[in-house]
Amino acid sequence: MADAAPAAAVFASVVRPGEFEPFRHWYPKALNATIHPMVSFFLHLGEERMINRYCHLHPKVEGDRLRALLKYRCKHFLWAGADLFNVTSAGGKRQMVVIENNSCPSGQKSMPLLDESQEQGGYRRLIERSFVPFVGKRGLPKGRLAVIYDKNPMEAAGYAAVMADVFQEEVLYASFYQNDPDPPVRFSDGVMELRSAEGQWTPIRAAFRYVTQRPWNRIPLHTKTRIFNPTLACLAGGRNKMVAAKAYQELNDTEKDFGLKINTPETIWDVLKRDIPGLVKKMGGQAVVKIPYSNSGQGVFTIVNRRELDAFMALDFPYDRYIVQSLIGNYHWSSKGESGKLYHVGTIPSTQGNTYVADLRMMVCSTEQGIRPLCVYARRTHKPLEDKLIDSADSWDMLGTNLSIKNPDGTWGSDTTRLLLMDNKDFNRLGIGVDDLIEGYIQTVLSTIAIDKMAAGLLNKQGQFRLKRFGTLNDDAGLIGEILL
Repeated sequence: MADAAPAAAVFASVVRPGEFEPFRHWYPKALNATIHPMVSFFLHLGEERMINRYCHLHPKVEGDRLRALLKYRCKHFLWAGADLFNVTSAGGKRQMVVIENNSCPSGQKSMPLLDESQEQGGYRRLIERSFVPFVGKRGLPKGRLAVIYDKNPMEAAGYAAVMADVFQEEVLYASFYQNDPDPPVRFSDGVMELRSAEGQWTPIRAAFRYVTQRPWNRIPLHTKTRIFNPTLACLAGGRNKMVAAKAYQELNDTEKDFGLKINTPETIWDVLKRDIPGLVKKMGGQAVVKIPYSNSGQGVFTIVNRRELDAFMALDFPYDRYIVQSLIGNYHWSSKGESGKLYHVGTIPSTQGNTYVADLRMMVCSTEQGIRPLCVYARRTHKPLEDKLIDSADSWDMLGTNLSIKNPDGTWGSDTTRLLLMDNKDFNRLGIGVDDLIEGYIQTVLSTIAIDKMAAGLLNKQGQFRLKRFGTLNDDAGLIGEILL
C-alpha cells in the first residue's frame, strides 16, 4: 500500500465507532495466519518467569535490578520497536544486537492474532494499555481526538478505528507529509488543529502520531495537545541514531555493575564525512555508515569494498555528522572490532542451501505495570548471504532487511515477499527459540529506557527543551535548524 503525498489540499476524514474492519489493517498473509505456539508461549510467559529464565542464563545479572527495569514507566518514549540481529561470535557466543529502536514503529499489520476472539489484536492493546493512560483527562485543551500520519496508512487507520471504539467518539484522521505545501494539520498557540471537509479548523485535545519522517520539522516540541509519542522521543533517540548511541552508552555505564548491557555494533559517532574512509579502513574495509536522522532503511550504507565507499563519498547530504558502525556480515567479511568479529546466524538454510540475513522487530509499549511486549515480526534480505565477496557484489542486497521502498515520486511501498511472520510456516525458518525472544525483549526494554531517560534529561525543571544541552550531544547545524520549538 503506497503512501502518496497529496498534489492538492486535503482534509481530515472522520472515523466513527464500529468501523474497524480487520482486512483493512493486516497484510492478507498475516490476517489468515495462526500464531506459532512458541511465540504465543513467550507473550504469555509473564514477568517473573522471564526474569528467572534470563538470570539463570545470565548469572551475573541481578534479578531485582532487572525486575525494576521491567516495571519502569516511560514518560516520553511510550511506544517503541527495536530492530535486532541474531548474531554469533567465532567462539559460538550468540546474542541479540540492537541495530536501532524506533519511535512510532510499524508491526501490527504483520502480527498474527494472539487471541482469535480479539479481532482488533495489538491495535487495541496499545491504545488501551498506553494511549489511554497517557492522554488521561487533566490538562488537555478542549477538542477532539486525532490520528496523523506520513506513512503506513494501513496501521494508522487501524489505530484511528480502535480509538473510536475505545473512546466511543469520532476520531479525525489526516496525513501530515513533510513535502505537502498545504497540509491539513497546523498548530495554533500550541494546539493542534485539523482541517475538516468543510474547510474548518478543528482543535485537537490528543493525537496519536504515526509521523516518522523527521517529525521535528513540522511538529513543535512543546504543544498543548497531548501527542503520542511526543516529538521529544524522536530527537532523544527514537528517530535520531546519533543521540540514541549516546543514550545506550549512558545506560550501559549505569547498569554494568548489575550485569546488564545493551548489545550494539561498535559505534563511532560525531564523524565528519572526510574522516569516514579512514575509519572504514581501520575496521578492515567493512563498515556501516549512517545518516543519523533517516529511517525506513534510508540513509544506511553498507560498505564492503572500495566501489561502495567511493559511491557513498560522491553523495551530498544536508547534515554535518555521521555514524560509523562495525559491519555484521558473514564470518569471512565482517568488521574487525575491539571485541572480535560478529556475524549473522541467519535463517535456516533453504532447500537450495541459501542462508539469509534476517532481523527481528520487537514492539513494546509502556503501561502502568511496566514495559510489555506487544508484537513481533521478522524480515529477511533480498539475496542470500555469500561466503565470499566479489567486487561487483551489492552488499545491501545481502544485508538490508527493511521492507520499505521509497519510490521516485516520494511515495512509499513495501516488499512483503521478504516478510517473515510469527506463524507456523515462517517462524521455524528463523532458527530462534524462546530464550532468543526473551533476550530480544530485554534488549528492547533496555534501549527503550535509555532513550526515555535521555528525553527526560533534555528538559529543564520547567519542562522546556534544553537546546544547548542537545547541541552538546548532537552538534549538527543542519539538524538543529529543522527543530520546531
